[in-house]
Amino acid sequence: MSDFGFLNTHRTWEDWCGMLLGALIVASPWFPIQDPAIAGLQTAILNTVAIGLVVFGISQLEYVALQRWQEVTTILIGLWLIASPYALGYSADGFLRIYHTSVGAAVVLLGILQLWQDWDLNDQDMLKHGQ
Repeated sequence: MSDFGFLNTHRTWEDWCGMLLGALIVASPWFPIQDPAIAGLQTAILNTVAIGLVVFGISQLEYVALQRWQEVTTILIGLWLIASPYALGYSADGFLRIYHTSVGAAVVLLGILQLWQDWDLNDQDMLKHGQ
C-alpha cells in the first residue's frame, strides 16, 4: 500500500519549484520558438515579466515566512497568467498562449497543493516552515 503522507506537509522543494516557475515565466517572452510579432506587444511583455517576478517573490516569501495569503495570491496570479493571452490580445501566438496556459495551470496547482497542506496549520506551525 502506498503512503501519500509526503503530500500532507508543505515542503521547501515546493517553494523552490515556485521560484523556478517564476523565472521561466519571466524568460518566456524571449524564447526563440515564438512568433516575432509578440515583440511589438509591450503590454504583454510587461505583464509576463510582472507575473513572473510576483510568482518568484511570493515563492521566496513562502520559503522564509509562510502565510496563507501567499498561496491564495499564487492561485490568483496563476489564473491571471492563464487569462492573459486572451485579455491582452496575444492569443494568436500559439506557442506563448499554450506556454502561459500550461505554466499558469502549474502555478495554480502548486498554490492549491500548498494551501491544502497548510489549511489546518496554526500560525506557530506556519512559522516553523523550512526549519
